Amino acid sequence: MFDTLSDRLEGVFKKLKGQGRITERNIEDALREVRLALLEADVNIKVVRDFIEHVRSRALGQEVLRSLSPEQHLVRFVANELTQVMGGQARELDLKVKPPVKIMLVGLQGSGKTTFTAKLGNWLKIERKRHPLLVSTDVYRPAAMEQLRVLGAQIDVPVLETRESENPIEIASRALARSEAGGHDAIIVDTAGRLQIDAELMDELVRLKAALLPHHIVFVADAMTGQEAANVAQGFHERLSISGVILTKLDSDARGGAALSIRAVTGAPILFVGLGEKLDSFEVFHPDRLSSRILGMGDVLTLIEKAQTNYDAAKAKELERKFKKNEFSIADFAEQIKTIRKMGSIGDLIGMIPGLKKAAGAADSEEAKGEFKRIQAIIDSMTRQERDNHLILNGKRRIRIAAGSGTSVQDVNRFLKQFEQTRKMMKKLTKLGAGKSMMRGMGFGR
Repeated sequence: MFDTLSDRLEGVFKKLKGQGRITERNIEDALREVRLALLEADVNIKVVRDFIEHVRSRALGQEVLRSLSPEQHLVRFVANELTQVMGGQARELDLKVKPPVKIMLVGLQGSGKTTFTAKLGNWLKIERKRHPLLVSTDVYRPAAMEQLRVLGAQIDVPVLETRESENPIEIASRALARSEAGGHDAIIVDTAGRLQIDAELMDELVRLKAALLPHHIVFVADAMTGQEAANVAQGFHERLSISGVILTKLDSDARGGAALSIRAVTGAPILFVGLGEKLDSFEVFHPDRLSSRILGMGDVLTLIEKAQTNYDAAKAKELERKFKKNEFSIADFAEQIKTIRKMGSIGDLIGMIPGLKKAAGAADSEEAKGEFKRIQAIIDSMTRQERDNHLILNGKRRIRIAAGSGTSVQDVNRFLKQFEQTRKMMKKLTKLGAGKSMMRGMGFGR
């Protein structure tokens, strides 16, 4: 994910390493390269211009922290600005309205609207305990109606029966009546798309909006189209006033132009992202976490959340206690790796661990599998006492672990450094209250 941008930014920060102090010259040189990296990532030019100005004003306009190197200083402000450009914080889909909540998905043909209609229905059903109704108003593409029926059956969510001979307004009226009769508290409407924006498409969507009176109009964008996704979103926004964005195929996007442009161009928050074709490959969008992953700092919170979905309440509560007391051990880390491995690709897992983005590569690449095996072998070669208390791992023990795992002492040292980064990040999040709010959001610690 965003490998091209990540590699370029890593190169920029590497050049700052070894420079003893922060100067206007070395910051300006680095910012020129950051600008080129963003442009190569297909980020909107105005967004790039504003991004560089904001980072410059903060990096040069604040009192320099003596504890930070030039590299750390710039990383700090780039990370903050990346987060702000993408929306600052995760945005909830507001469901606090008189039911049924009506959600209208719009976008170009091929962006993934139909699949995401089912994904969103599945999410509402499982995560928000709703009873949704799925509706297709794409009368121009019969395959879309059949696709939605098949997907609805797979997730056991009802789909309104529709016919090609109907017009979208008639379908919307029937959907409202069916929701009332069937006790549905959410309606998700999949609309027709075109290969490009045209007047006919927009006029139909405007009429459908008037008939349906949706609470949310959500634009579905293919992340791989780069800043063009932002330009198209702007066109939809001008006619329909979109309230949010869904980015599909984010896991396949090496550049990041859409994610870094669309919020700034439209003002509409990114609500969800698609990270695969499976109907549960669907996540709430967290700007701060994606920023962290772009800069190679991992995504510990998402790693923990994914593991938590397989944990029972008692185990989750114990894990929360360990975070608070800073008692998170290698044994706990190993258990979470085993849990998360059951739920996704090894490449995705490796990419969430601080310091291992480079090893992740493509999902389930040989390099990622090799890194995972090394970590597992190192942990398996430790005694129970060592897994519970990594601070006792002196030089002699590390040599023994390296020999037992078929790795080198350098490999063992690198893993311990990565583990320490994870612990420090969780300690910091706990101090900020993020870890606690995360647990609460999953239903624990109330």
